[in-house]
Amino acid sequence: MIRPKVLVARAIFPETIARLEQHFEVETNQSDESWSKAQLIARLQGKAGAFTTGTERIDAELLDACPDLRICANMAVGYNNFDVDAMTAHGVLATNAPDVLTETTADFGFALLMATARRVTESEHYLRRGEWTKWSYDMFAGSEVHGSTLGIIGMGRIGQGIAKRGAHGFGMKVVYHNRSRLDAALEAECKASYVSKEELLKTADHVVLVVPYSAASHHTIGAAELAQMKPTATLINIARGGIVDDAALAAALRDKRIAAAGLDVFEGEPKVHPDLLKVPNVVLTPHIASATVPTRQAMAGLAVDNLVAYLTRGEAKTPLNPSVLSAARK
Repeated sequence: MIRPKVLVARAIFPETIARLEQHFEVETNQSDESWSKAQLIARLQGKAGAFTTGTERIDAELLDACPDLRICANMAVGYNNFDVDAMTAHGVLATNAPDVLTETTADFGFALLMATARRVTESEHYLRRGEWTKWSYDMFAGSEVHGSTLGIIGMGRIGQGIAKRGAHGFGMKVVYHNRSRLDAALEAECKASYVSKEELLKTADHVVLVVPYSAASHHTIGAAELAQMKPTATLINIARGGIVDDAALAAALRDKRIAAAGLDVFEGEPKVHPDLLKVPNVVLTPHIASATVPTRQAMAGLAVDNLVAYLTRGEAKTPLNPSVLSAARK
């Protein structure tokens, strides 16, 4: 029996490759080359499936050029690299990897909040430069975390995880804004109160962004929103680049219109807005919120599960466009 062909677009765990090879003819990229769109299209010729990592753009142009493609499985919960409408129109299934990274990402979001509030990056650089010669009463005095007000924009599973850490672990008052309000039982579990976006920005000591990226959420935080925040507040983005206007944020940090920011994601990443590199009151990490070995293995495993289920049985665990599944069964 001829086995379907699958492309793995980036370097990945050897055990993930081994699992795929049990079911498919697999082409890998273990040298982790960054392919251009033309190179990706060339590699996808004759492939029924693609294992993607969130950096490979799957759009109408690519789909037109890859008629054999049936599924793209993202090893990420975010999928702004997918044009889902175009994939649906071409009958290509899109899947992602939610849930398996919830707790790890919530851990990191809170770690980034703590590092930002307590000026960890600034003080470490100071120490490494050999400038620490004596103690002073206001040396790197930062913001309180315990007992402060935590504002969360985007109250999905990760947002709820951060809320619980803040409320139960640090006695924080938690307010949130979301497209739809949580039910009363979930609010009580998270000890969180629903407020308008404007009220959240005005009252929160720490604002954490956990919203998915879309055209509607582009620049959820821009100059106008930053102007509503307290000058003592911090902003944490573990969502997606483009949720924050990075240029406006850099200006607000430079002018100390907010106290500090912690960023794991950036517009146009892996490029970082150069003005963000010039201000000391920001903690910068290279999109690593889900980066523990067990979690990344689980994310890869879920992408494999989707490829195997769809290409062998016409099923999928986490479809983003389930109408393609229905059409495939007819």
